Amino acid sequence: MKRSERLIILTSMLVDRPGETLGLYDFSRVVGGAKSTLSEDLSIIKQTLASRGLGSVETVTGAGGGVTYIPALDAELVGEKLEELCRELSDPRRILPGEFIYMTDILYSPIWAWDIGRIFAEKFRSSKPDFVLTMETKGIPLATMTARALNCPLLIIRRAHRVTEGPAVSINYITGSSKTIGNMSLPRRALPLGAKVVLVDDFMKAGGTARGMLDLMQEFQAQVLGIGVVVETAQPEKKLIDNYYSLLTLKNVKGKEVQIEPTN
Repeated sequence: MKRSERLIILTSMLVDRPGETLGLYDFSRVVGGAKSTLSEDLSIIKQTLASRGLGSVETVTGAGGGVTYIPALDAELVGEKLEELCRELSDPRRILPGEFIYMTDILYSPIWAWDIGRIFAEKFRSSKPDFVLTMETKGIPLATMTARALNCPLLIIRRAHRVTEGPAVSINYITGSSKTIGNMSLPRRALPLGAKVVLVDDFMKAGGTARGMLDLMQEFQAQVLGIGVVVETAQPEKKLIDNYYSLLTLKNVKGKEVQIEPTN
């Protein structure tokens, strides 16, 4: 097999299994070649990905060692992605009655979800979460890609308990904007007591849903390492939660104009 062919296959294997440690034996089974040759190939891949800001390939030593692909975007690429996302959301055709913005197509786009997931994963990776959680339903694609980039399980908090999921913990919460009472539920078997978690959501106005998720996590004695939000509104300035990480801030929607920009 030519080196160019090996490089393509090895890169595909790493990118398809982010966060998973692959040994030289795993690569050798697919492409053949001596360990020294594969090590040189992996070194080329590592340097190329790092130079383009597309993540890193880390070496794991020991008996069960190998290499692990860590998906990420460098600061420059993150800035470019967020500027592009702002332009997409600033399209006047996205404005709905009531001065809402149509975001569903972006939230459910595999390409956008993967980019956003990598950004969130890079933010929270160092804290080594055990689970990624989100509230149904629009946050599910984003949380799925975040969990994939972090190589950890995804859990979905539901608005209504399902009998097929067994006993569950349910709480009531008050939405921060409309001041209505909602319900959220998570199966008892889904989350071990004391787990480390990251919360992901698509939109935050006053922070009522995020506050409810934090309260639910207390019932599981979970350690919340961080909260990632795609878009937050500038008003109200004081949210019901602190220490969250948002990508974009919606300043204003007026007439046919949307004012949205990357969060500082």
